[in-house]
Amino acid sequence: MSTVFLPIFGRTAPPLRRFTGDPACHCPCIEEIPRFTDNLTMSGLISIFAAVLLLGIGATVVVSIAGRARGGKSKSADAIARDAEKKLSQNPRDPGALLAMGDIYYREQRWDLAYKTYETLTDVVNSFPTLDEFLINQRCGAAAVKLNLLNEAYRAFSMAKVIHPDDFESNYNLGNIEFQRKNYEKAIQHFQQARLKDPEHAPTLRGLGHSLFKLRKYKDAMSFIRKAIDLAPDDKESFYTLAECYYEANQTEQALKIFARLRPDPVMGPSACLFSGTINMNRRNYAGAIEDFEIGLKHTNIKSETLVDLKYYLAATYIKQQELGKAIGLLTEIQNINPSFKDVPALIARYRELNANQNLQIYLMASQNDFIALCRKIILGYFPRAKTKITNIAVNKNEWADLLAEVDTPKWSDTVMFRFIRSQGSAGELVVRDFHSQLKDVKAGKGICVTVGGFSEEARRYTEARLIDLIDKERLSVILNNVDNSSRQAASQPTASRPAASKRPPSR
Repeated sequence: MSTVFLPIFGRTAPPLRRFTGDPACHCPCIEEIPRFTDNLTMSGLISIFAAVLLLGIGATVVVSIAGRARGGKSKSADAIARDAEKKLSQNPRDPGALLAMGDIYYREQRWDLAYKTYETLTDVVNSFPTLDEFLINQRCGAAAVKLNLLNEAYRAFSMAKVIHPDDFESNYNLGNIEFQRKNYEKAIQHFQQARLKDPEHAPTLRGLGHSLFKLRKYKDAMSFIRKAIDLAPDDKESFYTLAECYYEANQTEQALKIFARLRPDPVMGPSACLFSGTINMNRRNYAGAIEDFEIGLKHTNIKSETLVDLKYYLAATYIKQQELGKAIGLLTEIQNINPSFKDVPALIARYRELNANQNLQIYLMASQNDFIALCRKIILGYFPRAKTKITNIAVNKNEWADLLAEVDTPKWSDTVMFRFIRSQGSAGELVVRDFHSQLKDVKAGKGICVTVGGFSEEARRYTEARLIDLIDKERLSVILNNVDNSSRQAASQPTASRPAASKRPPSR
């Protein structure tokens, strides 16, 4: 308790009392202070005290200004550092000196020195019970996090949590570390404990939401991520994860809306465009997919893997639209970046061939109507100088088409069935057996099986003693190169009557 000075003028002062007891005591001990009966003596003491007080204030101001002039570090901090360094030179494990230097490093954010200092203190803390073990471990963990020393940070925060199990900083940081280790169940436990101390901490809610997303608990994840976004609306990565949650929960339209908002973002934009584009591609909204992929490719500083994926799926979409020239250009760019990426070399070889042969492109890729029209042209020009009439068409999904034709030539006439297979793989014995069964059902005299791929050895052996011709890709390519001329010649054939012909056609 400070001493109170009372001015005394012209009378004898009463005895002054000085407090000498415990502040918590309701009946403090007091003692009398001798009276000053001399007014002049009292006034002189007051003047001296005022002068000393002014000098002290002035000196304090000067020291403060000098400290600021040196860059904000007070003289006392310098003195503390010098004293601590001196002690550490004599004893590198001096606890008082280590505490002093650790505090200075921590406040100045010199994380490497702070970590080394507090790590040393964790080694000696058991020998000095007066040290604050909780604070030492917490600061050691914080410095380790700044240096990305996750194992060391985990150890320090775990020790701090043992002392104070409900400490927010320890639980939050342990949750982050477990998330980075992909231990999502443990991460959730730590984040939940941190949330009990601070329910409105956005990073904690974010960590909970992202951990639940990794465990495919999409509805629970959405709840926490939305709360985190409300508190931190600039968190674009959480917006992206929220869109993924909507997609996984079959709320595709909600996901597309978020991805559309993220498309211009310089960081998340390319990935958002890629995800949105693949959704539109799978929904056969090819125009929307192309728009997404093209916007993604306009970004700069795209991650290499995202860049290649954008080009690849844009090329795939162009193929769906039968814009093979654009697709081949993109596939070639991908090959220059990553020569072994997925099936790019095979796609380039395949679609270069298709791009050079329009009829082959129609055979493999066109709509069913265009494919059937091409098959009709092939049949009409297949037998030279023949009168051909197609009487029936049957389509098995998008795998093959069976066309039945009445063929009349100068030497023979008969019913012939054609099967056109669109798959580029090898047609096996089962396909040929099924075709042979169809021939018997319609009582066709001959069958011609055409594929853009090849036939297995079993299929070829099966047709050796049967009236079935097999036409593979090599022979089909010749037919497709000449089909337009052949069909025009067949259409120009006169319809005059012909002499009677034999029933069976010759084998080609």
